[in-house]
Amino acid sequence: MTTQEYLIIIEPTKTGYSAYYPDLPGCVTVGDTVEQTREHMKEAIELYIEELMENNANERF
Repeated sequence: MTTQEYLIIIEPTKTGYSAYYPDLPGCVTVGDTVEQTREHMKEAIELYIEELMENNANERF
């Protein structure tokens, strides 16, 4: 598997941090710390891309 780097935006909130990835609409997450938010965003991006791949595969048939 190839490692990719993505620009994510992390912003402080009243209760922790929120993050989003501008190139994937709706790909957002939250966390208590910056590190936790990064980890959550990594998982969110992976799930988002998996979902895109599954939907594209289903549309071919």
